[in-house]
Amino acid sequence: MATDVIDTPSYPDRSSAPDHCAAHGLNAEQRQHLALQVLARTESVTELAGRHQVSRQFLYRQATQGAQALAQAFAPQAKDEEVLFYLPVTKAWLRQVVLGLVLLCHSSFRGVIAFFRDLLDCPLSLGSVHAIVRQAVSIAHSVNAAQDLSRVRAGSHDELFQAGLPVLTGIDLDSTYCYLLVPEAHRDAETWGIYLLDLAEQGLHPDYTVADGGRGIRAGQALAWPGVPCHGDVFHGLRELTRLSATLERRAYAAIAQHDALEQQMEHAKQRRQGRALSQRLARARVQEASALRLADEVHTLTHWMQHDILALAGPDTSTRQALYDFVMERLQALETLDAPRLRPVRQRLVNQRDVLLAFATRLDQALDALAQRFAVPVFRLRQVLALQELAPTTPAYWSQVATLQRSLHGQFYAIDQTLRELRHRLHRASSLVENLNSRLRSYFFLRRQIGPQYLDLLRFFLNHSPFSRSQHPERVGKTPAEILTGQAHPHWLELLGFTRFQRSPQAA
Repeated sequence: MATDVIDTPSYPDRSSAPDHCAAHGLNAEQRQHLALQVLARTESVTELAGRHQVSRQFLYRQATQGAQALAQAFAPQAKDEEVLFYLPVTKAWLRQVVLGLVLLCHSSFRGVIAFFRDLLDCPLSLGSVHAIVRQAVSIAHSVNAAQDLSRVRAGSHDELFQAGLPVLTGIDLDSTYCYLLVPEAHRDAETWGIYLLDLAEQGLHPDYTVADGGRGIRAGQALAWPGVPCHGDVFHGLRELTRLSATLERRAYAAIAQHDALEQQMEHAKQRRQGRALSQRLARARVQEASALRLADEVHTLTHWMQHDILALAGPDTSTRQALYDFVMERLQALETLDAPRLRPVRQRLVNQRDVLLAFATRLDQALDALAQRFAVPVFRLRQVLALQELAPTTPAYWSQVATLQRSLHGQFYAIDQTLRELRHRLHRASSLVENLNSRLRSYFFLRRQIGPQYLDLLRFFLNHSPFSRSQHPERVGKTPAEILTGQAHPHWLELLGFTRFQRSPQAA
């Protein structure tokens, strides 16, 4: 089989680019052709790997996928009426179907009844569905209460709202394990403190937490865990500033449109010798346009500095960040003469949150100091590698900096790069994972009507023991938050609820 049909992309020298980068650049057609070459055995896998600058393991994976696709394509097709396998339908299995429809398919209780009626020809009452789910709620509550939380290193707390009432929420930022999900009538310091003290009895004592500016959250944590710092949420801090910048940008465009409209009116008025009546309005519009443009441009620049320099993970040390932060606040205060009602509230909140928003920078400085001693390199080199990770590996600037850092770090570049990538995953600056949990819970809130507040125990259990089907971190795929938290495998969530799962026999499969 010919091998010259592949457009082999040009890559940097192997000394400056790891194998996986070349493989990452291959498109689907090129991967397919490589798989066919391995399966055809026209040349050795070692020769193919060397010519295309990929690893042999990568080629074997492509060949395995190709072989599976061929086997599936040529497998005998079963007829529509042919019996594929039999199910042992028992009461226990029917209860599993009910829970699967409710939790996996987000079905309502009456939807479950319709499924049993239309597909299984099995009558089921609303009370039976309710009883099955309530029994699962009881077991899930026991499993949740028995979980050891001593491995939680960084937590995040937030207040979700459902039907106008707060839901107190807490998750482990490393594993996304949800250790707190309870509806409450109040969200004051005492309420938060009571729940955090209860969680401490399960072993929960994180190194730090991340939360927004909610007073109840912070005061409650100070009461329950006086020695645990609560860092600020960078996401919410930046969101206020970016919203302000977007608002000012819209006002600037509106001022431009108003000025242009008056210019056109002035042209028509001059033709009728009536331009003097519009001259004052046009002069004011020019002043307003200039003021709006200046304000929008300066706030946009300050927002960019906050996002990409001051509050970014790759940035200067804490003292420099604090000085830059103070400078941005001073500039915002100077701009308040142009639009105080909009700028002052945002600036005052950011001034009050400076230390908690920059708390992550102190932890970063400590971690970089430790790594500098470990690798015997200057701290500024580590910050350069950290900044490099912000660039896309497909850009020339990335590989140019890689080559420079390789020469400076004398063979330690890839070890340092991998260590800093792991540090990125461990150093948390935002509570956006809690916001993500809120979006996942919304599709289950119909259970509140049938079960009551206890349904959150079942949801917390289900989400903590359901594996990730996809993730930005490949090591998480196929694992559950509980497995990532504990480092140990656990039975399927149905088995944890006391059921025996159906498994097809090898002959039927």
